[in-house]
Amino acid sequence: MQKRKLGNTERELPAIGFGCMGLSEFYGAPMEKKAAIQLIHQVIELGVQHFDTAEMYGVGSANESLLGKAIADRRDKVFIATKFGPTRNFETGEFTGLDGSPENCRRAVEGSLQRLQTEVIDLYYLHRVDPKVPIEETVGAMAELVAEGKVRAIGLSEASGNTVRRANNVHPISAVQSEYSIFSRDIETDVIPACLEVGASLVAYSPLGRGMLTGKFKTETLGNDDWRLTTPRYQGEAYNANVALVDEIEAMAVKKSCTAAQIALAWVIGRGEHVLALTSTTKLKNLQSNLGAYNVKLSNDEWAALDALADRVMGDRYDKGGMAGING
Repeated sequence: MQKRKLGNTERELPAIGFGCMGLSEFYGAPMEKKAAIQLIHQVIELGVQHFDTAEMYGVGSANESLLGKAIADRRDKVFIATKFGPTRNFETGEFTGLDGSPENCRRAVEGSLQRLQTEVIDLYYLHRVDPKVPIEETVGAMAELVAEGKVRAIGLSEASGNTVRRANNVHPISAVQSEYSIFSRDIETDVIPACLEVGASLVAYSPLGRGMLTGKFKTETLGNDDWRLTTPRYQGEAYNANVALVDEIEAMAVKKSCTAAQIALAWVIGRGEHVLALTSTTKLKNLQSNLGAYNVKLSNDEWAALDALADRVMGDRYDKGGMAGING
């Protein structure tokens, strides 16, 4: 596995990590707990170290609790990243707002430490930038957690380049997480240059376009409880047009004797040593296949063909409300 240093830390991680969100919510019904824990154990056995979760994933922060239970007896084998900011009713799951205040940072981290059954979080993110709270105040509170030994490194998710720079003036920012894939490249003009400037890693979530880049939606349909149906890219004419674009990736995959998903992941981790990717699945065989991306090499012509696809994608990656929360 290709290993890369996390931002300005000395920690090295495999380039491909595991996003845990879909085990508990958003992509259909939660995975059965026993099966999900078994999957996490199998993922660790494959050599994956980086596991990403968040306080807001799952009703009652179920995803953090799930991960905590799964890794309780193998904490030394994993790197835990979690996030705070968006708030929910713990009992009902209703989304209640966004709170980047120092007080909420302190409340959130204590809960995360307990649910994750750990004394320290390896990477702690502000999940979304709160426009009501200066980033300097939020990061100042996060820096206190580092000083207290409760957090090893801090990051921001879906933050603008300017916010990354301001935050880094308060405390080193080790990672910036954002959606990044062949289909989603809007961060290249502002966010990635800021990451390179301050020495932060870019942690790319949804490198497979929330599953679209795998080509599976030619034969599979989404259930009514799947959050993706709320996004413009998964609706109507846009959905059909975007799925059709994957034909070009699949044609390339046939020529290279690999899968479309492997090409999509190879594209992301091939953008530079500063990039780490998070892939997610509920099926072990899919992850085993995805890790084959380490062996896929793209020619200059293939890079050019893939780079041209983003301009042809239809629809935003979030609905109007979601788009308002990014690039904060």
